Amino acid sequence: MSEWILEMKQISKEFTGVKALSHVDFKVSTGEIHCLIGENGAGKSTLMKVLSGVYPHGTYSGDIVFEGNVQQFSRISDSVQAGIAIIYQELALFPDLTVYENIYAGNEVRKGLLVDWNQTILQSKDMLRKVKLTVSPEVLVKDLGVGKQQLIEIAKALSKKVKLLILDEPTAALNETESENLLELLRELKHQGITSIMISHKLKEVIAIADKVTVLRDGQTICTLDASKGEISESVIIKHMVGREIEDIYPKRLNKQIGAPLLTIHNWTAYDVQLGREVVKDVHMHVNKGEIVGIAGLMGSGRTELAQSIFGNPKAYKLQGDLYQDGVKKVFKHPRDAIDSGIAYVTEDRKGDGLFLIQDIKQNMSVANLNAISSQGVINNNEEVKIANHYKQSLNVKASSIEQTVGHLSGGNQQKVSLGKWLFVNPSLLILDEPTRGIDVGAKFEIYTIMNKLISEGMSIIMISSELTEVLGMSDRVYVMAEGKITGELSIEEADQETIMKLATH
Repeated sequence: MSEWILEMKQISKEFTGVKALSHVDFKVSTGEIHCLIGENGAGKSTLMKVLSGVYPHGTYSGDIVFEGNVQQFSRISDSVQAGIAIIYQELALFPDLTVYENIYAGNEVRKGLLVDWNQTILQSKDMLRKVKLTVSPEVLVKDLGVGKQQLIEIAKALSKKVKLLILDEPTAALNETESENLLELLRELKHQGITSIMISHKLKEVIAIADKVTVLRDGQTICTLDASKGEISESVIIKHMVGREIEDIYPKRLNKQIGAPLLTIHNWTAYDVQLGREVVKDVHMHVNKGEIVGIAGLMGSGRTELAQSIFGNPKAYKLQGDLYQDGVKKVFKHPRDAIDSGIAYVTEDRKGDGLFLIQDIKQNMSVANLNAISSQGVINNNEEVKIANHYKQSLNVKASSIEQTVGHLSGGNQQKVSLGKWLFVNPSLLILDEPTRGIDVGAKFEIYTIMNKLISEGMSIIMISSELTEVLGMSDRVYVMAEGKITGELSIEEADQETIMKLATH
């Protein structure tokens, strides 16, 4: 039996003249956890889509050798049949179906021509035990959290007798406990003989779990590092990923000039009618001019709900309390009111809420402030092009042109487009909700540099982040939230990870 379960040889793939992969070689040993990393747009997801049959044989050049045999997958079902399963960041589950229906969807347990539902439920229980998930197989998927849904995806793969499991950013939407549980499961699957490929931007997780790491850059294989030889470290990975040393991922801000309060809220409470409970409770906070205020807390602590309640209340919460902007009391009944008052909000879910993925960069950049480039309801196309090119250049959006469809951009470049869209409204206060979620270390550095530039130009920023190092690296002050309340306010000098976590679990 070959040492390699997978060999991808000289894989090249083009999209309308753009080379996404150029002669990539990628080898994975049987029974290892192999991490595939690189900046956004490096070609990681494209390579995995070639492997899984999303891009069928004939649309790329090179060979896929799986378990010693050359493969020519024409569709996803061909790779599944061979024992390859891929789990994407956006989970492919049916929310209104039960856990057992999802696990065996398309792979039903049959008795003759009929589905044997009793046996399906029994086998589902066995799969759930394998992934250490203690839920009833009869519960609806939509009633479970993201971490549990991720485990159901893995159970679904195991039900198909997977040999090679591919996970694309599996911990991007998970909290630290859920992430650690998932990594521990991958270690257990390894002991059961299942090989895993994991794409991740979280370098600490990569270092903790990888047997080997392959780095892609600009569609090419840069190197493969071996943990058993002591080759894997954060500085080495970053150097190979970005092609240069990044001494400090959080660029220093010189000549800080923090002024008077720009935004102040008192006794701020938001009641979610659908949930039937308060999601923000009696919050007092302020943001000064020229300041980055970090908001830390665990998932479900009320950080996003606080941001949305300030930004014109798009979720229609019942609000109580007072909001002052430059000392003047304001009431925002709609996001448009907040935008007109100089407040912008970059959502944590750029694909779901932040961007029109089927439209181009130009249309996405201008959509939040069409009045500025319109006359009598008609958009001035020349102005729209000028504005889009300005932000494409100033934010260093890597794209062939402003006509490129946003859905085809990498995560980091999508985030820059989302940022450009809101900079076009010329806000005095920018709320950034998870500004670097799902983007690589090089793109993070660029986002941080942009944030510092905006602050130096007089803007104020509220930054919500689940990465404590990011909160500590970029903030001037930090508020910590737990169960809808502010449990602490810390100057950056007194803030550290331990203190924040104590307040976050208050």
